[in-house]
Amino acid sequence: MEPMQFDFQAESFGEQPKAHEPKKVPTHPYDYDLFVIGGGSGGISAARWATELGMKVALADFVKPSPAGSTWGLGGTCVNVGCIPKKLMHYAGILAESKRDQQLAGIPTTGESVDHKWETMVGSVQQHIKSLNWGYKADLIELKVKYFNFYATFKDAHTIHLDNGKTQETVTADKIIIAVGGRPQYPGIPGDKEFGITSEDIFSKKTAPGKTLVVGASYVALECAGFLTALGYDTTVMVRSILLRGFDQDMANRIGQYMENYHTKFILGAIPVKLEKPDPNGRTLVTFEQEGQIKQEEYDTVLFAIGRYALTKELNLESVGVKVEANGKIKVTDTEETNVSHIFAIGDVIYGKLELTPVAIKAGKLLAYRLFGGAAEKMDYANVPTTVFTPLEYGSCGYSEEDAKAKFGADNISTYHTTFKPLEWAYNKMRPDGDCYVKVLVNKADHNRVVGFHICAPNAGEITQGIGIAMKCGATKEQLDSCVGIHPTIAEDCIGLKYTKEENPDADKGGC
Repeated sequence: MEPMQFDFQAESFGEQPKAHEPKKVPTHPYDYDLFVIGGGSGGISAARWATELGMKVALADFVKPSPAGSTWGLGGTCVNVGCIPKKLMHYAGILAESKRDQQLAGIPTTGESVDHKWETMVGSVQQHIKSLNWGYKADLIELKVKYFNFYATFKDAHTIHLDNGKTQETVTADKIIIAVGGRPQYPGIPGDKEFGITSEDIFSKKTAPGKTLVVGASYVALECAGFLTALGYDTTVMVRSILLRGFDQDMANRIGQYMENYHTKFILGAIPVKLEKPDPNGRTLVTFEQEGQIKQEEYDTVLFAIGRYALTKELNLESVGVKVEANGKIKVTDTEETNVSHIFAIGDVIYGKLELTPVAIKAGKLLAYRLFGGAAEKMDYANVPTTVFTPLEYGSCGYSEEDAKAKFGADNISTYHTTFKPLEWAYNKMRPDGDCYVKVLVNKADHNRVVGFHICAPNAGEITQGIGIAMKCGATKEQLDSCVGIHPTIAEDCIGLKYTKEENPDADKGGC
């Protein structure tokens, strides 16, 4: 079959909006052309680009402390208690695990038993975060975005009430964007908030976590458990049902097996019932139910990572008629418009969309350009690449294997796959073959179009970004195979795949 030909015009890549003359905004009686509620990635992006287009913009952001007392600065979840500190601690875990490889490569180390200095790592992470907080503030000042470190709620459809606990004021705006993000959930059991913490607390925790129980099977749970284990802490994950719900389950199970092989413990089919601390200076006693039996175990730290909820409950949205779903999220149109025409929502608060920082940033920019720059491009939520930073990173783009077969029909999907061992792992013979794995899902009914990509390997995020571009351009399996691989890299194992899972369920990589 001849590969499909594509016209590689700039529009094919969904390029950044072109510079447009700002719209002639009708005269209105309000203080601001745009008011943004929320100082995370999406909110700052929308405010930035609206200001660049000549609009008068204000932004409000206020962080209520977590139940454990943690608070942070401007920049939202990603910068303060999400992507940035998570990746830094993930990298710290990689450094710790590479010590054996260093020895085998002839690099002197101080031995296997050196205790990890948690306080040093946290200090370095927090120092970097504070520099980002300051950078965001400086950018807003330079752009002349009015910044309110106030909690914002709706007073009426165009009026925002601001309260920082000391002073209150009201402002008005022609258009309003809700970009308040979300916060971690607690299970609602006795002692959960008194003795447990969440991802909002772990990255700034002043003392080492010690023996840790991570409750949950989300990517946050597995990422945190992964770097804690790598840094030498006795770590257990309590899983109620399946790992990484919403992700490809074949890949999720591979991640779980890898983590278990490298010393993370798992308690499967269990839920916590109660947390208590019989000795105020001792460990937390966790009572949990597993397969109908009540069990107990003590831990120094209990970290809940069981999901997140949207921060819309206290915005007083009912007063302006914005409809909110049962889970607190807001349904929007394909232009991010709520059911109230001048109120918009972007980022983690919108219903049924991806909760990813780059998605919020892109959506904020495109929305600003549509509102004030005469542009028409909409956010494309399809084929968005992402990575889970577990000890063995998991990158994905497009459909999971389960969803691809449900969408296009199982008979139309070919799953090309292979296991492999990176050259970097050759120093350490204790690393088994087959831990790394890649699969490419192809729709045979559509010119062998690539509809899904999944990889478990070091640096999976860097590889998935490139594949994501190819998929955005509608790449076929033949086009992937026509690309010459860079040798020796992990990325070369993503192209030229010979065997399908349907024909060879246990395909191993062959030679050159």
